[in-house]
Amino acid sequence: MSTTQSERLRVLLEPLATTRGLDLEEVTVTPAGRRRVLRVVVDSDEGVQLDTCAELSRAASEVLDETDVMGGAPYVLEVTSPGTDRPLTEPRHYRRAVGRLVKARLTEEAGGGEVVARILDVDGDGVEVEVPGVKGRKPTTRRIAFDEIARARVEIEFNRKAAEKAGTARQAAASDDESQEEA
Repeated sequence: MSTTQSERLRVLLEPLATTRGLDLEEVTVTPAGRRRVLRVVVDSDEGVQLDTCAELSRAASEVLDETDVMGGAPYVLEVTSPGTDRPLTEPRHYRRAVGRLVKARLTEEAGGGEVVARILDVDGDGVEVEVPGVKGRKPTTRRIAFDEIARARVEIEFNRKAAEKAGTARQAAASDDESQEEA
């Protein structure tokens, strides 16, 4: 996709996303046989609901039909939220990942290497993370500035911390007890 087309698409689609409380994260056009796929990736602090994607897709389709930005060749419009493997590149990405486990590759200036840690807090300059303890040691808290991170991604956790699961089970049991008392 040419830079000009990319810029034109972003200018056209960003206001549509913004009015729905969404951040326009990515716009890509890729060939798919005789057609092209226009993929629009949006996100927000509250996540993205399927209905919101459908609404944005309809609005984007109308606007795109009124312009020549996609040219005359057929295309498929895809409006989606970012996948779990999306790189964390903006402070808002880290803010949305608070509580999640991340793997970060540090810059050479920061000593290099990788850090796997849970994000505790985020501010304008960086993140505070909890690095798990090794071999029975307690976890440690560490501050990492954004400019010390070469790249980072959320780690998929199939088995979240036992304490989180236990807390959720306690909350559900307490809710059931309250429901039975009201009846």
